[in-house]
Amino acid sequence: MAQAADTARTVIMTVDDDPGVSRAVARDLRRRYGASYRIVRAESGESALDALRELKLRGDAVAVILADYRMPRMNGIEFLEQAMDIHPGARRVLLTAYADTDAAIDAINVVDLDHYLLKPWDPPEEKLYPVVDDLLDAWRSSDHRPVPSTKVVGHRWSARSSDVREFLARNQVPYRWYSSEEPEGRRLLAAAGEDGTRLPVVITPDGTPLVEPEAVDLAARVGLETTPTADFYDLVVIGGGPAGLGAAVYGASEGLRTVLVERSATGGQAGQSSRIENYLGFPDGVSGAQLTERARRQAAKFGAEILTAREVTGLEVNGSARIVRFSDGSAVAAHSVILATGVSYRQLAAPGCDELNGCGVFYGSALTEAAACQGHNVYVVGGANSAGQAAMYLARFAKSVTLLVRGPDLSASMSHYLIRQIEQAPNISVRCGTVVEGAHGDGRLRQLTLRDTAGGRSELVDAQWLFVFIGAAPLTGWLDGTVLRDERGFILAGPDLTADGRPPAGWELDRPPYHLETNVPGVFVAGDARAESAKRVASAVGEGAMAVMLVHRYLEQS
Repeated sequence: MAQAADTARTVIMTVDDDPGVSRAVARDLRRRYGASYRIVRAESGESALDALRELKLRGDAVAVILADYRMPRMNGIEFLEQAMDIHPGARRVLLTAYADTDAAIDAINVVDLDHYLLKPWDPPEEKLYPVVDDLLDAWRSSDHRPVPSTKVVGHRWSARSSDVREFLARNQVPYRWYSSEEPEGRRLLAAAGEDGTRLPVVITPDGTPLVEPEAVDLAARVGLETTPTADFYDLVVIGGGPAGLGAAVYGASEGLRTVLVERSATGGQAGQSSRIENYLGFPDGVSGAQLTERARRQAAKFGAEILTAREVTGLEVNGSARIVRFSDGSAVAAHSVILATGVSYRQLAAPGCDELNGCGVFYGSALTEAAACQGHNVYVVGGANSAGQAAMYLARFAKSVTLLVRGPDLSASMSHYLIRQIEQAPNISVRCGTVVEGAHGDGRLRQLTLRDTAGGRSELVDAQWLFVFIGAAPLTGWLDGTVLRDERGFILAGPDLTADGRPPAGWELDRPPYHLETNVPGVFVAGDARAESAKRVASAVGEGAMAVMLVHRYLEQS
């Protein structure tokens, strides 16, 4: 039974242009191997190659190929030569008549033939099965197992390839990476009918190739939910970071019909953190991905819907309904909304950084790129916890990590425990009063120009990797004209709206806004997007829970 389970998707293929012979070979193979292997029959080399490409894309393994020598348009040797390029691990057998044995012997060198079998092969118990048994044993010992996961074929220094890898990793979608410059990557591209000029090519578990896919298309094809199941909810949570996940857990667990909408991947900036050590209840620390996945599963367990790769572009008020509009023109409505959109890392304004984004310059991304930094010198820009956590994680792989900090020291924005760890790390150095003045490369990062802010001296250093964790830009531009924000774009709520003792303009209720309520009744804010928030995971989760409590109060009085 174990062998049958392991080989359930493994194929034995037979190719013969004579339908009678083809059926007879397939019949004998099914009788002996059909319980454990799939027997695939083809009646021409061309159709067999099409089938092999489809099997390649699906991740199905091919253990043995039996091909007739005398086939029109493409003989058995020519077919096996092309089949090797698609499934190099498959064992190869040529079916020949006695007159063709010289050609079969020559084919041993041409296509690395494993065996040639004379026709007729009756009785199969004596002439066919022993040969196939030996070939299957050899195939199994060589460990040519299928890859039952999403496959990504791309270039190491392709920005779009990097984006796709990051999207899949942060959404906990298992995938396997293949470089377009390596043999298996080239075989997958050929099977998908691509020449490598358009990358990445993502091959879904069902064998469908997606060329340079957009996030929403990719999400739908790898099993992520992208479409709401209803038109109206009690609560829409916008943003899937700690605040949004906290709101979804508490909202759904308390009986509210809740949907969470995330533009990229749940977890937000915290989800990209390699290790969070000051979150309550995890004395040994926890990675952002682990914490995010637990929270996501917890929200789903209570019945919250979680939509991924859906970008929100507008918020409207229609009576008691709050309407959330998406970039594709669709919309969903609810009694209440919690804005937990978080923040994004600011972009470096230095020349060359935009052109090399994803090609050596990364914003966040330390987890997915760290292994490729093995033995290299790495630079990290930023002086807050996210930069410090990334530096500590990258130091496990890189030869050296240099932390570039604009300010005079780390104490202004980094936790004390993290500063101590960085000081004790032998391969991490800190350069304070230093900024990146330029990034240079030829399709990938090669050098950085660093400037000492005190003395004004510039220095050119060799660099292949730059990870940027600077500042926080709120993702709130789509709220223009609806929700009040401060001059930096952070959302105003509660007491900040009534600093002069009067309610905000347009406020029609006979009570002031609740603590986390915006100038739009029933619309609340939680987490980093709120003006003057604490910018910590614990406070974000707490605000998400508090916002749900205020949603209940709002619904009771509406």
